[in-house]
Amino acid sequence: MPLQILVVDDEPQIRAMLGGLLKDAGHHVLTSSSGEDALALLQQQTVDLILLDMRLPGMTGLEVLQRMQEQHFAIPTVMISAHADIELAVQATQRGAYNLLEKPIQPERVLLEVQHVAHRLELERERDTLRQRVGEAGEMIGEAPAMQQLRHAIQKAAPSEARVLITGENGTGKELVAEAIHRQSLRARGPFVRVNCAAIPRELIESELFGHERGAFTGATKRKIGLIEQAHCGTLFLDEVGDMALETQAKLLRVLQQNELLRVGGTQAIRFDVRVITATNKNLEAEIRAGRFRDDLFFRLAVLPIEVPPLRERGNDIALLAQYFLRQIANAYGRRPKSLNAEAQQILLSHTWPGNVRELRNSIERLMIMTEEEILTAEHVRQALPSLAY
Repeated sequence: MPLQILVVDDEPQIRAMLGGLLKDAGHHVLTSSSGEDALALLQQQTVDLILLDMRLPGMTGLEVLQRMQEQHFAIPTVMISAHADIELAVQATQRGAYNLLEKPIQPERVLLEVQHVAHRLELERERDTLRQRVGEAGEMIGEAPAMQQLRHAIQKAAPSEARVLITGENGTGKELVAEAIHRQSLRARGPFVRVNCAAIPRELIESELFGHERGAFTGATKRKIGLIEQAHCGTLFLDEVGDMALETQAKLLRVLQQNELLRVGGTQAIRFDVRVITATNKNLEAEIRAGRFRDDLFFRLAVLPIEVPPLRERGNDIALLAQYFLRQIANAYGRRPKSLNAEAQQILLSHTWPGNVRELRNSIERLMIMTEEEILTAEHVRQALPSLAY
């Protein structure tokens, strides 16, 4: 897929060489001879990738990278460095640079780096499109007082850099709340990186979070960038944080206190800039009393606590959500939308929904698949969803 690429180098011959190479490969190219001009250009143009020289007149490449972080430009940046600049280039990588190209520049290496970035962006766009279609990132539907309070809490939390702890039962939409906070924050242009602490095996979670160096352990054949580094200039969402092992909790606490990490097997501290949002379905204060969660980590994470209400406490929101899911699923399947009559809605309202919004959506999807008629009746609900209370 064609990218919009910004080449920043003070040498005209390098700008011309890279510009010609990238244009021949089908990409759109912008060029700049200084860091100041490059930053001004980023305010006016959408850029997918930056090739940035370390040695520039005036503002250095490292300073440009720092300014980009401060202005929350989460753009993959490949540094161009002479051999003598290797130490500076390593610093740039620690500050979030995507990779490093050494001079003399090898055209095939440039095209390979561009190909990697294009593939990553394509995957991200496919993910976003899929989420739009099936509604994983959905809308915050509901008019119940508890939902109005939740929206207000999100609006208050979003502009802040404070850490947020989201609590609530399974299926209530805690990740949706975390995404809403991210989208409304100053970090919205940066990545939103989700980590399911319960789904990652205990022996792998440190490598996943902090990354590892080549040779750090058996099977570590190459360097791995951890999820915390991947969230640089964005938001790290630690889901099911209550399931994290105590040993990992201690290391996470130290990382959050110092705003720097060591990759597994590494010796060089790496600075990072992320906002941390966590979520759990557990009562962490009870977990602290039971000795399963660190109180010092809890106080670090729960600066702004937000509770997501269960569906059974949201009254007529159940009917609103059901109609919303009927339209959404019909669109995803390419079908005409269906509607629920009053008796069918009453059955849905009478159910306690222990699986909350997730259970409701799955039930509506099953109802859509099993029913041909456009008006869904109580009998349709009973036949398709015999487990519902009515």
